[in-house]
Amino acid sequence: MEPVAVPCPVGPAVPTGQTNAYVLGEQSPLVVDPAASVDELDALPEIGHIALTHHHPDHTAAVAAYAESTDATVWCRTGRNKAFEAATGVVPDRTFAHGTRIPTGDGPVRVVDTPGHAPEHVAFGVTNSAGEQLVVGDLAVASGSVAVAAPDGHLRAYLISLRRIWAQAPARLHPAHGPVIADPRDTCRRLIEHRLDREQSILEAVEAGQRTLEAITDAAYQKDIAAVRKTAMATVLAHLQKLAADGAIAWDGQRARPLAL
Repeated sequence: MEPVAVPCPVGPAVPTGQTNAYVLGEQSPLVVDPAASVDELDALPEIGHIALTHHHPDHTAAVAAYAESTDATVWCRTGRNKAFEAATGVVPDRTFAHGTRIPTGDGPVRVVDTPGHAPEHVAFGVTNSAGEQLVVGDLAVASGSVAVAAPDGHLRAYLISLRRIWAQAPARLHPAHGPVIADPRDTCRRLIEHRLDREQSILEAVEAGQRTLEAITDAAYQKDIAAVRKTAMATVLAHLQKLAADGAIAWDGQRARPLAL
């Protein structure tokens, strides 16, 4: 079984302007992240199942339309039923957890926990002659980085998820944005190093005397971030929360300081 990407236009919500939905299987397939109603999804003779990698708006917009127009079973993460309904307008039929196998006519699709970008984030795995294929949502991208932004983003969980996928060593990753990732281990390593580099720059800003979220953000980025300032500040906040949890700094929600002070 090979994941088939179906680009869905989502406008300026993401830099690429589109989210990749995925069709897994030909008979009673699983459709992952139907972000818009598009001809390729409309033309499927049937949809057996619908599921999301996570609940962000650029992944959810067409869940209700396809749930209404097909006999698909709608799945969500265990314990996230109300959040799923709020995001999609659909009450899920069934729930999954790590290791759940969603049955399609071409074989099962395995659920893999990958929280961090969002608390409910999962990936969906299948195996074919080329090896294991993972549909990874916003866990990874072929170039650039993934936003892990407070309040929903959790950096420690995100790094653990990347390390889990690195250890699993799948053949390919199929992301929600951008092309297929043919070098999963290298990509996971690059994304981990990017996050740790950003963490170090934030720690250095605090140690240099920056105390507020705004000042730490400016010091950590050292470039014009006017166009993405809101996201950058939410990312720095997630890093500050991790550094505080790790015992590297003190952070009271308003001001940061080195623990030595």
